[in-house]
Amino acid sequence: MLRPLPAGGSKMAAERIFDRAASVRVRGCGCEERRLNVRVNIELLSVSNPVHKKDLAVRLTDDTDPFFLYNLVISEEDFQSLKSQQGLLVDFSAFPQKFIDLLQQCIQEQNKDIPRFLLQLVSSAPALDHTPVSLNVVETNPFKHLTHLSLKFLPGTDAEIKKFLANCLKCLKEDKMMLEEKLKKTEEDLTRQLSYTQQSLSEKSRELDKLKNEWTSYTTALSNKHSQELTSEKERALQAQTQYQQQHEQQKKELENLHQKSIQQLQNRLSELEVINKDLTERRYKGDSAIRELKAKLSGLEDECQRAKQEVLSLRRENTTLDAECHEKEKLINQLQTRVAVLEQEIKDKDQLVTRTKEVLDATQEQKVILEESTEEKQRHIEKLETTIKSLSAELLKANEIIKKLQGDLKTLMSKLKLKNTVTIQQEKLLAEKEEKLQKEQRESQEMGQSLRMKEQEVCKLQEQLESTIQKLEESKQLLKTNENVITWLNRQLSEVQMAKKLDSPASAHAGGRAAVSPLGMNFLDPTHSKTGNSQCPVSKVQLNSQLSKLSRCSDAHTVPAAGHAANKENGDPLGLESKYLKKKDDSIPLRGLSQNTLNSEYLRPYLPAKAQPLPKAAAPPASAYFPGS
Repeated sequence: MLRPLPAGGSKMAAERIFDRAASVRVRGCGCEERRLNVRVNIELLSVSNPVHKKDLAVRLTDDTDPFFLYNLVISEEDFQSLKSQQGLLVDFSAFPQKFIDLLQQCIQEQNKDIPRFLLQLVSSAPALDHTPVSLNVVETNPFKHLTHLSLKFLPGTDAEIKKFLANCLKCLKEDKMMLEEKLKKTEEDLTRQLSYTQQSLSEKSRELDKLKNEWTSYTTALSNKHSQELTSEKERALQAQTQYQQQHEQQKKELENLHQKSIQQLQNRLSELEVINKDLTERRYKGDSAIRELKAKLSGLEDECQRAKQEVLSLRRENTTLDAECHEKEKLINQLQTRVAVLEQEIKDKDQLVTRTKEVLDATQEQKVILEESTEEKQRHIEKLETTIKSLSAELLKANEIIKKLQGDLKTLMSKLKLKNTVTIQQEKLLAEKEEKLQKEQRESQEMGQSLRMKEQEVCKLQEQLESTIQKLEESKQLLKTNENVITWLNRQLSEVQMAKKLDSPASAHAGGRAAVSPLGMNFLDPTHSKTGNSQCPVSKVQLNSQLSKLSRCSDAHTVPAAGHAANKENGDPLGLESKYLKKKDDSIPLRGLSQNTLNSEYLRPYLPAKAQPLPKAAAPPASAYFPGS
């Protein structure tokens, strides 16, 4: 790997790619570490005889010590062994640039106290006395010193040192020749410039003398002219002064006359302004009283709004309780549906009534929310009106202050004679503007009063709507109570029917399967005699159905006709409730087992409201008329 520089016999072309001085730490065997400035020179040598190949030549020299010389030549074969030994990851073509990058990082970090990258020159001997050395590129970290690259250099032989010194001498001589030539050229240029500047100096000094002579003659002529002009100007100034004094006296007299006239006009204007100020103060007091009245109305409206909100909260709570009660009723109705098939239609009608009441309650709640939003909007609008009224009062105070300032300005105008015309014109403009502003404010106050009246009317309408919704809620509550009463009565009747059925079971056995009619008009057949009952007593069934059909024909317009059923065709009229709650629907179940006599009986009358009382009808014959044997 370590080879001397090639001899000069072969054809060789050198390309210098790096030449800089770097700080190197020198370490010898048993010696302290010291620093040394070493110049690193890197060249690419291309040899074409006998085979074309490239070598990398690195030279270490010291500018202060001409005999300090270390050489290293790396060929492609040497680089392969170096790559395998030190675990390099680059090729021979990229190795020079990477080596230069490491050297540049070491040069950048050499002035720091704790450099990250540094160069080390390690020798096995105590001193660098023509012994091989190794140049290490080391990266320092808190844990370890990492050597990125380690290159072994051979000391230069006498012939190499002589050749190096000869090259240095040759370069110095060439530099000396270049410097001498530059010196000669600069001396010639300077001598030429000196001669030219001396000639120009002499010419400029002559021109200066001429200019001085011309200037002295010109200044004397000017001084004579100025003295003559000064005397003539003094005479003219005296004449003009006398004329100006006369004109000033005349103008003074005219200004005094005009000032007296203007003072009289301003006094008249002051009296008018005082009258206007009194009117404005009266209007302001009236506006303050109107504002107080509006505030009192506002407080009353806010109290009413709070009361309405409290009523809405109470109604919501009642609605929640009603919803819970409705759920409980629905559970009871479901249990009753499993026990008795007769009450299915009526229970579903009650469920529909409950849903309708819920819809009504939801509509009322939506109306309440809309009313709350509208009241909030009205409060915001009222606050805006208050702010505008405050701004109007502030502007009135500003107008009073402006009037006071104008009075002070009028007093100062007595002493200021020159500026009186301009000040009076400005004051008249300001007064006109203020009058226009006051008229605008009066119009705005009138418009605000009209808008407040409109808002009061809207609040009254909203209160009426609230009262109507509250009345509707009360009506829905009454309907719910009536429905609950009807359900309780039906439960009692069911229990009575069951008790009557238990009591009449032996009588039905003796009658041989004859149909038993309860006081409510329900047909209960003995399950053991169901087959024989249909054949033995057809006459009673026909009589009962004919009587029920007559009753249904003579019922009033509030009753609903029941749907026919294959097994039971004896449905009569429903309860005497309002017609809107008892309309027939497609999905409803027909009411079976209740006759018109039971529905119009006196058992239901105490549980029904005044509106829902059944109409008087013809008295139905007792059950003995249909069944003489019972």
